[in-house]
Amino acid sequence: MTKLPRIVAIVSIVAGAIMIVLGVVTYYVVHRELADEHIVVSQDAQHNAGKDVEGPFTAYSQAMVIKSHALEAGGGKTYAQLPQDDPARQTVMTASFLRASLFTSVVSFGVAAMAGGLGIVLLLIGWALLSVARALRAVAAGTTDLAA
Repeated sequence: MTKLPRIVAIVSIVAGAIMIVLGVVTYYVVHRELADEHIVVSQDAQHNAGKDVEGPFTAYSQAMVIKSHALEAGGGKTYAQLPQDDPARQTVMTASFLRASLFTSVVSFGVAAMAGGLGIVLLLIGWALLSVARALRAVAAGTTDLAA
């Protein structure tokens, strides 16, 4: 009988465990780095006003507030729409960079959560494959009936 299901199961379990660990570590590092910046969601935010920016929801909330402030400063125009000699262009550009940084952290949180979730799925697949491999070995040895 082939050992492939057992090998695939073990590889799946190891890969799943690694993905869970890396997902948790990445989530924590991004959280810690954001917290170290001491950013507080603006009071005029629609959501999470006054909260520290430490996670994906507060980072997104602050990015949206920055967008509204930048549009206000640029007279309703984005950085790309403002003429090069417009004095508001520098402010709008800085706001754009800040938003991009906050959105990068939001994406990082999502990727970390996805890695952890996929790690759990891989663990479950590995566990299921080990169970199937055990059952097949038992049937091959004649110690159990697969139909039972």
